[in-house]
Amino acid sequence: MRASLIQVAVSDGESVASRRARVADLVREQSAADLVVLPELWTVGAFAYEQFETEAEPLDGPTYEAMSKAASDAGVWLHAGSVVERAGDGSLYNTALVVSPAGELAASYRKIHRFGFDQGEAVLMAAGDTLTTVNLPEQTLGIATCYDLRFPEMFRGLVDAGATTMVVAAGWPARRRAHWTLLNRARAVEDQVYVLACGLAGTHAGVEQAGHSLVVDPWGEVLAEAGPGEDVLTVELDPAKVAQTREQFPALKDRRLGR
Repeated sequence: MRASLIQVAVSDGESVASRRARVADLVREQSAADLVVLPELWTVGAFAYEQFETEAEPLDGPTYEAMSKAASDAGVWLHAGSVVERAGDGSLYNTALVVSPAGELAASYRKIHRFGFDQGEAVLMAAGDTLTTVNLPEQTLGIATCYDLRFPEMFRGLVDAGATTMVVAAGWPARRRAHWTLLNRARAVEDQVYVLACGLAGTHAGVEQAGHSLVVDPWGEVLAEAGPGEDVLTVELDPAKVAQTREQFPALKDRRLGR
């Protein structure tokens, strides 16, 4: 399976509509991939809190429409990053969208762990409460978003639900980039899965983003890593490697807690 991660640069000077159109074109360019992954809240920026209310949209809003068309044109599975979703009751959620090669909404995931320590996203958005997996022809994706990465029990839950590849869309700040790399490798090693971690680049709302999206294999080896700027990573994944790793080093069979 070929996966492409598009590390989108977000700046205050580019409009949401312009960035949406630009990213749709980037997705179309990845027609040789099987799976394309975008970062968290790339339309508005993960720290642009003042725009959350004005740019909120329903699941079938303009971002879904643009990404559905782009995925269909390219013939790829698309993890379209996340959007500020406005639910029917008016609540806002940080919601990831997964689109099929036919352009259909295959799954949505409302971020469970909101960042902010009683401010920012943690105050402005409601929390999701459901783990989400998506069955692809050769892999089962476990969906996580940014701050979720710090909660290993969530990833174990995704493993128990059948996930063999974790997709982490993020808007991770540059000042904690060391944690970003460490935690993604840790989740891969402890759960014996691939981790596709796609982050934002650029600076928005005064917060420099870490970039450095990466792909980690089930042994914790970094197969590819981006730099700090806008970039596209394309990596070939071996769907059999997860089962092989778990057979060669069957640590998950020795679990005593949480099952």
